[in-house]
Amino acid sequence: MKSICLNQKLISLNTPIIMGILNITEDSFFDGGSYVSETAVLKRVEQMVEEGASIIDLGAVSTRPNAIDIDENQELKAIKKHLRLILSHFPELHISVDTFRAHVADMAIQEGAALINDVSGGADPVMFDVVGKHQVPYILTHNNRSAPLSTKELISNMLSFFGNNIEKLILKGVKDIIIDPGFGFGKTVEQNYYLIKHLETFSILNFPILVGISRKSMIQHVLKTSPAESLCGTIALNTISLYKGTSILRVHDVKQCAEATQIFNVLHSL
Repeated sequence: MKSICLNQKLISLNTPIIMGILNITEDSFFDGGSYVSETAVLKRVEQMVEEGASIIDLGAVSTRPNAIDIDENQELKAIKKHLRLILSHFPELHISVDTFRAHVADMAIQEGAALINDVSGGADPVMFDVVGKHQVPYILTHNNRSAPLSTKELISNMLSFFGNNIEKLILKGVKDIIIDPGFGFGKTVEQNYYLIKHLETFSILNFPILVGISRKSMIQHVLKTSPAESLCGTIALNTISLYKGTSILRVHDVKQCAEATQIFNVLHSL
């Protein structure tokens, strides 16, 4: 049985779940500036929950290429403000905080965040200590920040990265670890598709897999389209990833991806 513990509640992953993206930055590649006011934030959260999101992923720093830099104090203030706002209206909601800074993660967990989504793969040397101290689930992302990898060596490098860091996290007391292959982070378009093709390989790690490919440039590269026109490509890749063993889909379009997941569940149960 696959599961994770969120806010002291056991959440089954025997059927895939949806993580809805909530960007509160004006610099996000797709929906930047859409959810700045408190009213817009709460309306968006309510909509995603109604459409089938089990987790809301809150982020205050854009990770797109050439994004505007936001310092730690700005991120701290934004995350604290919005965590308090959202949880005051949705106290039972499971909120993930998308941050690569251990200090922000520490504050967020104390304010009620249920898990930490770290796209840096543990670049902050104190991050593993923080999630271990608080005993919250941690999303471990492969983010290649060194020399470019060849496609031939990509998966072996990633398995080594995950294996080494899973061991470190376990030693820190982290029990719930989620694997994110990190689509778009230090990988070519070809490598991103190669990862989709071989995604089931990461099941050997025996941890839940999260896929975050929603409206990313790998889709636009193939379809010659914009982020706003990448919904069909997003659903196609997410559906393929479900067949490859994905447990969590991180998406902008909750309703459409939740419906795709429903159809997958019916077929998968036969």
